Amino acid sequence: MKLPVKILLLGSGELGKEFVISAQRLGCYVVACDSYDGAPAQQVADEREVLDMLDADALKQVIRQHAPDIVVPEIEAIRTEVLIAVEEAGIQVSPSARAVDYTMNRDKIRDLVADELGIRTARFRYAESEEECRDAGLQIGYPLVMKPVMSSSGKGQSTVSSAAELPEAWAHACSGMRGDRQRVIIEEYIAFEYEITLMTIRQKSGETIFCLPIGHRQERGDYQESWQPVAMREAMLVEAQAIARSVTSNLGGAGIFGVELFVTKDEVIFSELSPRPHDTGMVTLISQNLSEFDLHLRALLGIPIPLLETYGPSASHVILADRYAEQIDYEGIDSALSVPGVDVRLFGKPFSRPYRRMGVCLARSHSIEDARAKALYASQTVQLKYLG
Repeated sequence: MKLPVKILLLGSGELGKEFVISAQRLGCYVVACDSYDGAPAQQVADEREVLDMLDADALKQVIRQHAPDIVVPEIEAIRTEVLIAVEEAGIQVSPSARAVDYTMNRDKIRDLVADELGIRTARFRYAESEEECRDAGLQIGYPLVMKPVMSSSGKGQSTVSSAAELPEAWAHACSGMRGDRQRVIIEEYIAFEYEITLMTIRQKSGETIFCLPIGHRQERGDYQESWQPVAMREAMLVEAQAIARSVTSNLGGAGIFGVELFVTKDEVIFSELSPRPHDTGMVTLISQNLSEFDLHLRALLGIPIPLLETYGPSASHVILADRYAEQIDYEGIDSALSVPGVDVRLFGKPFSRPYRRMGVCLARSHSIEDARAKALYASQTVQLKYLG
């Protein structure tokens, strides 16, 4: 592909911001779209648009207006049938319109993986009412995990210990749903030893390659910290790569996929998949010669990836807000950055709310334990000051 190209970015959060920075290093022209003005990626893009991407007419209009070479979705809440038509008309959608369509909703990707590909997942049922949740609970058993079929960053997810907790879990799931479908997936609770994200890169020409596995810890279903690499038995790593290769090959296209997997004593179990850079993959900003954002860009442009190198034990830890505020200042950044091997990225989000990610602290060290400790210390040292 000749450079530069025009990219239409659908979604302008912190992951989109890093992608725009990578794209502009290769001279690409980026139009960043989001539902509100001043979103992180819009602050570094060439142009910005504000629209509801679940509005098919608005989405068609912005694509017609800018006539991009490539459309890059960064969020789930998109009218995917528009992207399918766009791809059929000859505009590249990354990784592919099919991948975006299948992963926009957890039910489509789960049905594909479990039923069509025969890959082990948690046992699951769908529900569209509190009563159907009770029926699903009887079939799955407790404890169980309830998630909206469409959400992001763990919104609306909870672990349910008994039928008495279902009404609260259903209400929580409904409050965290995106899109226009009131539907949840109810899964068996997997007692995993650890969970990983396997960043999987499908190239336009060349074999599928993998970053070293990334471990992560979640709270409220949302990523809090990640570390790379995870020490896995070779047989388990080979199995994880086989699962990721099978699913991403079926979805097709070119780009990076974040494949989430549970690892038990005896099994590797598919959990979820994102057809884009992954929040847990922000650790690659310090751990690798090419970050997940560089890799996504190279893959969708068809640029070779001759060397993917991991520098050493690395970690990331989020900086979270704990309240609503219209303006935020930060203190303690100088203290955090005084620690050798630590870096800080602030996302530039114009307002805060409880548990909103406002930045990430990155660290590299001689061991995973020390890298995690450094990243945690830095995240606690950076203090948010709420103004209004």
